[in-house]
Amino acid sequence: MLRLTSISGAILAALGLGALPNAALQTDVQEITDGAPVALLFDMTSGQTLYSRNADRRFIPASITKVMSAFVAFELIDDGQLSLDQSMTMSAAAGEEWHRKGSTMFLDTGDEVSVHTLLQGITSVSANDASIVLAEGALGSVDKWTKRMNQTALELKMYDSHFGTPNGWPDDGKTFTTAHDLQLLALALIKKHPDKYARYFGKEGLRYNGYAQANHDPISGVVEGADGIKTGYTNQAGHGFLGSAQRGGARLIMVTAAIDNEPLRAEIARDLINWGFDNFERKTWFSGSKRIGNARVQNGMEKVVALETGDSVLIALPLSAKVAPTFKIVYDGPLEAPISKGEMVAELEVSVPGLPASRIPLLAAKSVNEANALQRIANAFDRWFG
Repeated sequence: MLRLTSISGAILAALGLGALPNAALQTDVQEITDGAPVALLFDMTSGQTLYSRNADRRFIPASITKVMSAFVAFELIDDGQLSLDQSMTMSAAAGEEWHRKGSTMFLDTGDEVSVHTLLQGITSVSANDASIVLAEGALGSVDKWTKRMNQTALELKMYDSHFGTPNGWPDDGKTFTTAHDLQLLALALIKKHPDKYARYFGKEGLRYNGYAQANHDPISGVVEGADGIKTGYTNQAGHGFLGSAQRGGARLIMVTAAIDNEPLRAEIARDLINWGFDNFERKTWFSGSKRIGNARVQNGMEKVVALETGDSVLIALPLSAKVAPTFKIVYDGPLEAPISKGEMVAELEVSVPGLPASRIPLLAAKSVNEANALQRIANAFDRWFG
């Protein structure tokens, strides 16, 4: 069964803080995002969602799809299955279907292009043709590439996403995602591939094959600390954006979707990301690996196991009101032995007034071996008569 253990009382009493509502802060952000049917702002540093509107509603990502194509390419590079200097050729079939179709880096049939240049085209100018050439060149076909995209989505727990194309071209609704899933993708992209992320995203544009094109990213080069990630647009999807910025030791990830026009998308993106930086302070609540509490253990040599954070816990708190977080230990228990030290066995639920609750992994502070026969008998007596 799901077990909840409150640990907030002693913490709040020691700090002399109370939990006060923060309606004004939420009113501000609702006004900022008024033209965005879907909006999400996630604090990557603390793991908290600062704002959410319809974060689990499925929508068409359009060219934001290309972020998954870039991520798959980065994974293949790290696995040694792809190299940046590898040359790929635009096939006759790809040329016939994708020559100058939508956003393009102006590839022609037979052109040989490096993986590095293709990734520049995909991430900077949203090149549909580059996405197809990369897919065919890396795995042999578009079908195999989209299969890998969907496999990767499952690995990232993007359970409400499906990809039918490498580039997000309209496909009768086969490609869809949610703001929450795109947040998971951006988180993995930045954490697993920080060097490649910095190399390919957030650039001004690309000059290739005699054509100079600008990046439509509405925050990079405009908002302090912004460095990506990707816009998307079709008539059916509207205007969407997956973005990120880093400032003062904090990194935010944002998603907007289904906005009516490009200027409004830019305005919402800039105002929302700035709202996240300007209205919160980040405080270290538990320093280092901190023991938080205990979880009950079943069929083990110990009846309980201590829980620890594994790292410092940083929490974003609103500047506009004197508020403090409350904490609950959440786990599906009692836990079943054996348990290994460092194994994730529970979560610390963090609640800040006015914000959605977030959860931080809790680890077993020590190993608990499976009970022997005598210990099982003793445990049974404790359950019956304890």
